[in-house]
Amino acid sequence: MNPAATPDAPDSGGTSPQEHVMTAEERAEYERLRRHAAMRHRRVRQAGSSVLLLLALLLAPLAVVAAWVQDTVSDTDRYVETVAPLASEPPVQEVVINRLTDRVVANVDVAAVTASLTKALQDAGAPPRVLEGAESLEGPLRNAVRTVVDRIVTRVITSDAFQQVWEGANRRSHAAVVNMLTGAREGAVRAEGDTVQLDVGAVVDEVRERLVDAGFDKAAAIPDTDRTITLFQSEELGKAQDTMRLLDILGTWLPVLTVVLAALAVWTAPSHRVMLLVTAAGVGVMMVVLLVALAVVRRVYLDSVPPTALPTDAAAAIFDTFVRFLRDSTRTLLVVSVITALAAYLYGPGRPARAVRTTAVRSTTAAGRGLRSAGVHTGSTGRRLADHRAWTTGGVIAAGALALVLWNHPTVAAVALVLGIVLAVLVVVAVLAAAAGPTAGHEDRAAAP
Repeated sequence: MNPAATPDAPDSGGTSPQEHVMTAEERAEYERLRRHAAMRHRRVRQAGSSVLLLLALLLAPLAVVAAWVQDTVSDTDRYVETVAPLASEPPVQEVVINRLTDRVVANVDVAAVTASLTKALQDAGAPPRVLEGAESLEGPLRNAVRTVVDRIVTRVITSDAFQQVWEGANRRSHAAVVNMLTGAREGAVRAEGDTVQLDVGAVVDEVRERLVDAGFDKAAAIPDTDRTITLFQSEELGKAQDTMRLLDILGTWLPVLTVVLAALAVWTAPSHRVMLLVTAAGVGVMMVVLLVALAVVRRVYLDSVPPTALPTDAAAAIFDTFVRFLRDSTRTLLVVSVITALAAYLYGPGRPARAVRTTAVRSTTAAGRGLRSAGVHTGSTGRRLADHRAWTTGGVIAAGALALVLWNHPTVAAVALVLGIVLAVLVVVAVLAAAAGPTAGHEDRAAAP
């Protein structure tokens, strides 16, 4: 009698089909097919997650740049905060002072003044030696005029009034960035053909008014034309404008798409932790690539600016000031990526990771025992924290990530602050859990490892 077979159950027909029992060969074949199907499913998931990861990494630098463009263009306060430091940059101030001084002195006809003085002396019957001295006054008089004008212009440019005029003008002309990107010819910063120019009309008006008040009536004749400074000239400006328009359009959705693709890559991967580590490391590498690209673009920009149009130090100050928030965002994402990759590794089975976790557990356990020895017992609350340690840890980490997401333009310092708070909370939770004092069941579970 076959013990694996079951007897027929009586029914109305008197017969019933006998259950089929798989032989050893059939079960082996079944297990082989099931392993093959599982392996094929695993390979499909790996391939899908790899494609999603590749797309997310390729879009990551563009998403950062697009978000920066969108933020700078759409937020007036952010735009003013971006360009405001230019008014206090010494190289930029020096350029403005020299340009305005040259224009003012050019409008003072010193030769006509000396000629009038010579003619008046001649009509008065002055001796020839006096007339020769009057004619030689043109050079010293021109230098004196330039010295006085330079002093007044410098006083205006380096004053707080100039800072306020600069910020007010940029706030009123917030559309300047849009105009530069789209090629429109309005605002403080605008594109003219293949050049980008800065309108200093408000500064010219301020200097002209100060000079007239100081007694230089001729300064009122400073023309309203030629009130721009060429920032840079490039034949590739048109292509850059097209690229920036596209980034501006995608500025809202491209970062969201990148985050979704990265999350899907981690979710579809067979090993979520490993894919999280790879994704974080890949994003960190792409942020390094973006920083290198910014350095290359800076070099190309400085090489494209003729020294006669703008000194190199002033051009460098303009570029660094304009992209500093983009650099800050890139560095912040780089730090976040490194922290995420390190956290994913520490949760893994590696020997260094296990050593770190063991050291942390021993330290918090010793601290908890110290509290118990001092008479501090957390009781049921501590035991609850110990029973739900995974959920508690996940909740604290999620709260830290949410704080960074809701933070308005987080910096590296903000990331360090949130990380410190998260680690401190995790240590406190672990110590409170250890201070609860194990029950019998807890002692068994503690002895099991």
